[in-house]
Amino acid sequence: MNLRFFNITSIILKVWMALLGAFLIIFLVIHLSINLCLLRSDGGRWFNAAAYFMGTNWVVHVLEIILFAGFIFHILLGIKLQLINWFSRPHRYYVLPKSKTPFLSKYMIYTGGIIIVFLVIHFMNFYFIRMGWVKNPSPPLDEGHPNFYVIARLLFSEPFYTSLYCIFIIILAFHLNHGFQAAFQSLGLNDKSYTPLIETIGLIYSILIPAGFIIIPLSLFFIR
Repeated sequence: MNLRFFNITSIILKVWMALLGAFLIIFLVIHLSINLCLLRSDGGRWFNAAAYFMGTNWVVHVLEIILFAGFIFHILLGIKLQLINWFSRPHRYYVLPKSKTPFLSKYMIYTGGIIIVFLVIHFMNFYFIRMGWVKNPSPPLDEGHPNFYVIARLLFSEPFYTSLYCIFIIILAFHLNHGFQAAFQSLGLNDKSYTPLIETIGLIYSILIPAGFIIIPLSLFFIR
């Protein structure tokens, strides 16, 4: 197949990949802000109120569909780009040349695959319970809605689940670190004058957001 076609297709897919990645990056900030309600000493009132709002508001339901579509297309585009990369260089070298490709970019497909596993587990423990597809492990609230505060505390009281969650979040941090910078590069925003600033912001983001997600289960596990 014509290599020019591969290049054009790859550029278009990377732009879409960058836009979807930026959308998901913003979502993580919102998701973390809600999860931090778990650390309040109010018996889960704020967190359950947020969960109730998200489970009953039709606007949120529409946004959920957009979010799920974003996840799916982001995954499919990542797989497609990796296949294009592999098929454009089908022959292995006997002596591998030194590559200027950033270290993390070589493993994005693998960290992405691990994150998919994490998402499935996460959905089973929260979203699928809300949908009634998975048994609710705790008594429901008065309105019949799941008590996600109690569910979260039950999950993060288990050493294995807490450790696994933290490991997944650390892998997500590496994925975000490269993905943040790659998104700007794919959109053509990689001028030498401000690229170092973008890289710094990306590094700070990929540390602070995952750290916020990790603090929650560790706090619930050690401070009971």
